[in-house]
Amino acid sequence: MSRWFCLLLLVCATTAQAAPQTANSDDMDRLLADKGLLTRLENVSHQMADKAHSVAGQASELVVNAMGFLGVPYKRGGNSAETGFDCSGFVRAMYEQTVGLLLPRRADQQAAATQVIDKKELQPGDLVFFNTMRRNFSHVGIYVGDNKFIHSPRSGSEIRVEDMGVAYWKRRFNGARRVTSTEGATSSAQAAQPQ
Repeated sequence: MSRWFCLLLLVCATTAQAAPQTANSDDMDRLLADKGLLTRLENVSHQMADKAHSVAGQASELVVNAMGFLGVPYKRGGNSAETGFDCSGFVRAMYEQTVGLLLPRRADQQAAATQVIDKKELQPGDLVFFNTMRRNFSHVGIYVGDNKFIHSPRSGSEIRVEDMGVAYWKRRFNGARRVTSTEGATSSAQAAQPQ
């Protein structure tokens, strides 16, 4: 995409220098169309919009899927609705089921395998990490929007949504991450292939 953008800038700059002062935007549009650049630029724009729409759709689907597990009990080492989930097992299962990406098993490994983002950049589907066991990245949840996250908290409790602004979570907030297929996550299909 950047190659086309650079080419477009070069054509525009060249045309701007060579064109008389009376040239208008119709002349520029005609030039871009004649060179085939307008169509290419539109195609790139549509591809970017489609990709952004797809990512937003996946995040929305991920959050909706996760909400379907509200009330499932916590189980240390658990990774299914039948047995219950621990925090990282829940996050891993949601990403595998909804997006088709297989995250590492432990919360600290998930933090290391995903893209660091600022808390202000959080979007639904991003991961939020907390220091709940006197060590960094010992707890993970999925951000659902409006400063809230869904997670499997601890023994004796169930998957639930909580507010990150509550003093307990605010003090223990450890970082935000975005899951991208280019980071440490692998597709479920890749993980299933024999090595």
